[in-house]
Amino acid sequence: MSKRRKAIDCKLIRPSNSNKGYFKYEVTIEEKDGTIHKEPAYGTDMQNALSRLIRKEITDKFERKFLHAGYLFFAWMFLMGWPILLIPEIEQSPWYIVYAFGSIFLTFIGATLWYNHVNKK
Repeated sequence: MSKRRKAIDCKLIRPSNSNKGYFKYEVTIEEKDGTIHKEPAYGTDMQNALSRLIRKEITDKFERKFLHAGYLFFAWMFLMGWPILLIPEIEQSPWYIVYAFGSIFLTFIGATLWYNHVNKK
């Protein structure tokens, strides 16, 4: 059986100082190699705090792997060019600019909302 990361303990520390209704938890995590460390987690209850901690770790892993200059360049080029790929007659229309910059704007809005949701204390 393969070793997996697992939460081995979770303790309620105190109510959050900055957000009413949230609590601070201390989660003890055992890594695949057997090392143990503690992570703070915030949530309305223990289940919410654990799910927020998992989402934060997934986001951090995504950022480490995909947010390099090469990937960002290709993502930018795709967002600027997708209207031409999907709508052939758009080349002579001013809607091309609206679609291209609108998709970049929506991408940044979505990324900002996700970042604020994950890092809310």
